[in-house]
Amino acid sequence: MTGEVIVALQRVLHVEDDESIIAIARVALETLGGLTVLSCSNGNDALEQAPAFDPELLLLDVMMPGMDGPTTLVALADVIDLDRIPVVFMTAKTQPADHASYYALGAAAVIVKPFDPLKLGEQLKEIWDKFDADALD
Repeated sequence: MTGEVIVALQRVLHVEDDESIIAIARVALETLGGLTVLSCSNGNDALEQAPAFDPELLLLDVMMPGMDGPTTLVALADVIDLDRIPVVFMTAKTQPADHASYYALGAAAVIVKPFDPLKLGEQLKEIWDKFDADALD
């Protein structure tokens, strides 16, 4: 790499319907990880707020009432440029077939719940760095 600069992750859009998980993830990502987080409790809120927030990474819960994570991802493609944004699904599902379906949708990673709040920020930064480096290739 000559002259290429990898930019540090700053803005994460987190879509999650469980208020306790939103609170834990916010502390993990903002306080411990030094990131700016926009938390949305459902897919519709994410669709409304994502363009103005201009996220650099999406962290999507898989199972949500109304619009689930995969459906939210498809809808977000209409309002933001997903080609430049790594998508991370968060799920309690541990079956490889489930995870394969998320990767088929374009996910960069899948994080299994319960997640480690102390490591979440670093996990997302590692995913971002790998995605950003791959984009430069």
